[in-house]
Amino acid sequence: MKNDDRIVELESRLAFQEHSLNELNEVVTAQQEQIDALRSALQLLESRLSLLAAQTGEPSAKPEDEIPPHY
Repeated sequence: MKNDDRIVELESRLAFQEHSLNELNEVVTAQQEQIDALRSALQLLESRLSLLAAQTGEPSAKPEDEIPPHY
């Protein structure tokens, strides 16, 4: 293979890798935006659940604070 052919092949591979990297970056960015939105929604739901538990007089609104029934 001639040097010119090798250079063309390497440039082609580089262009493909750059394109793939850009696509992956877009996917990761979109996923991070979804994660951020889900975190916000979860925090809102947790605060509403805590408020509801306080209004109804329940001692604990968090499952991790509750003692399992076998204790």
